[in-house]
Amino acid sequence: MVRRPDSGSEREQLDLFIALAPDIPAHDQRDLMERPFFSLSKSKRVKPIDYRVGDTFVRVDAAPEYGMATIWDADILIWAASQIVEAPQRGVLPSRRLQTTPYQLLRSIHRGTSLRDYQRLRAALDRLQSTTVVTSIRAEHLRRKRHRFSWINEWEELTDAAGRACGIEFIVPDWLYQGLLDRSLVLRIDPAYFRLSGGIERWLYRVVRKHGGRQKGGWRFSFRQLHVKSGSLARFSNFAIDLRAIAARQSLPGYWLIVYRDEDGAEHLQFTRRSVLPRDHPGFEWPRRFGKMDGS
Repeated sequence: MVRRPDSGSEREQLDLFIALAPDIPAHDQRDLMERPFFSLSKSKRVKPIDYRVGDTFVRVDAAPEYGMATIWDADILIWAASQIVEAPQRGVLPSRRLQTTPYQLLRSIHRGTSLRDYQRLRAALDRLQSTTVVTSIRAEHLRRKRHRFSWINEWEELTDAAGRACGIEFIVPDWLYQGLLDRSLVLRIDPAYFRLSGGIERWLYRVVRKHGGRQKGGWRFSFRQLHVKSGSLARFSNFAIDLRAIAARQSLPGYWLIVYRDEDGAEHLQFTRRSVLPRDHPGFEWPRRFGKMDGS
């Protein structure tokens, strides 16, 4: 990425990255997949997320006018991540400043392209820009104790001579960009993720995708752990009902879920990649081809 000298605006200092074709694999950033960075509800959330485990903390604040960025809004960041990660594979230099058309972006994240969808896209960009994050995650690599940013530094809608929207340009934060340049911090995700309708369901897939490797015994979390990690405003009892329902539907692409109680009666969720289940298991599936960037 080349910075242009003698320019006061961040936008003018960054090269413009024109989006690649829409048929590229979807990628997610590992740090975003586990910690509570987004609201899991479509209703406006203004109460902050304050997550602390050991030396790791995440604080997310919402602007009352727009509300906190949601996990559906995060699809835009997944799209941006996919573009930035795929660019070097196609001999293109990426940048934090991306330009695309509303149509291409919406189709890439499996949304409709009606007027209402365009309006929702604008609202999502506003929430992403107005939501602020303070975190210690990866701050040490930037020689800081904490890093503060918004999901989008700025965005601009481009119009044609008739005033119709013909393009969108926005800048992602350096914290996210640096996390995408490190291949070990990126995972491909199943395109079926975009069809998951529930906020907790979407968040859970990202957690499971991050942790669910090829272990024959799978991976597990207690319901209490998941509730804390989610940052959800739902009462624990309601959150637990949602987890049980997701496990009953077996709706997470690529993974088999089991709910069980330990000897103290606490509920746990165990998840196993379907491809490592016995072939006579009802949940067995052949491996999906969208693992880590090295193919796993």
